Amino acid sequence: MLKKTLVALLLAGFAARFADADVLQLKDKAAITGKIIAEKRGEIVVDVGYTWLIIPRSQIVKITKAGDSETPAPAAGSVAASPSEVRAGSYQTAGTPPPVRDVRELVNILGEAVVQVRTPGGLGSGFIINEDGFLITNFHVIEGETQISVEVYHQHSGQLERKSYKDVKIIAVNKFADIALLKIEDKDASKFSRVLLGDSDALSVGETVFAIGSPLGLERTVTEGILSTKTRELQGELYLQTTAQINPGNSGGPLFNLRGEVVGVTNMKIFGEGLGFAIPISAVKYFLDHRDAFAYSNDNPSNPYRYLEPPSRYKPASASAK
Repeated sequence: MLKKTLVALLLAGFAARFADADVLQLKDKAAITGKIIAEKRGEIVVDVGYTWLIIPRSQIVKITKAGDSETPAPAAGSVAASPSEVRAGSYQTAGTPPPVRDVRELVNILGEAVVQVRTPGGLGSGFIINEDGFLITNFHVIEGETQISVEVYHQHSGQLERKSYKDVKIIAVNKFADIALLKIEDKDASKFSRVLLGDSDALSVGETVFAIGSPLGLERTVTEGILSTKTRELQGELYLQTTAQINPGNSGGPLFNLRGEVVGVTNMKIFGEGLGFAIPISAVKYFLDHRDAFAYSNDNPSNPYRYLEPPSRYKPASASAK
């Protein structure tokens, strides 16, 4: 009788302790109730009272935290979304930092927003920044070209299906920064998945980054590395240097952090291994925020050049004019 009483008291104490517990719903229809004490890159640590359990994020369907409504875990192929987003013109940034995830999970989430840019002279990569089809690539990918197509990989029934869009307009270019803004204008185009732009100034040397692109035409290639330095000066411009492999065809593609935010635009490599470079996303934001200054015109395809008459020398009025 005493033993049963002690067990009952222990269970009552456990129930009272976790009356406001967190609940993790798993894929096999099981659930774990306890207190989340740590949320790591690829796993969550839960205190269940008598031990700690380490649960892989890939096995979690949804999370219900104490006092909160159910929070579904991100599904493969969904658009990366932060708790709040800030819209700045044609792009979005995260209002609060998104959670850190592993590369495998992020690739599934972000895949639809990374595209392949094709021209008669070659191909490159790009990424969509707006649901209406605005996308970023390198200027050298589309330089001197007027026929541009974009290959987008749409998610259907858990599979990626490629669709080619032929009506692509050049919106703005900055030759000196090697950035171009394009827009898909096909009449049958629906809303597009897009990525969030991060903060390249907040990066730390040694931080893990990864690139998605089409090196040498091998579409949807993922390479992972670290940030070697974020202030590498080349020809008067500052670049992010990374050990993530960058090859021809990666040009114009996104460089992501582990929060799924774009922190750079891959654009070149130097002969040798582990020497890839990317344009900091801060330069891209500046380009987008001042888009009108870089607007492309068919009448003046050499943009962003603008030739102005030199100011005339001041000539004081002559005495006869009085």
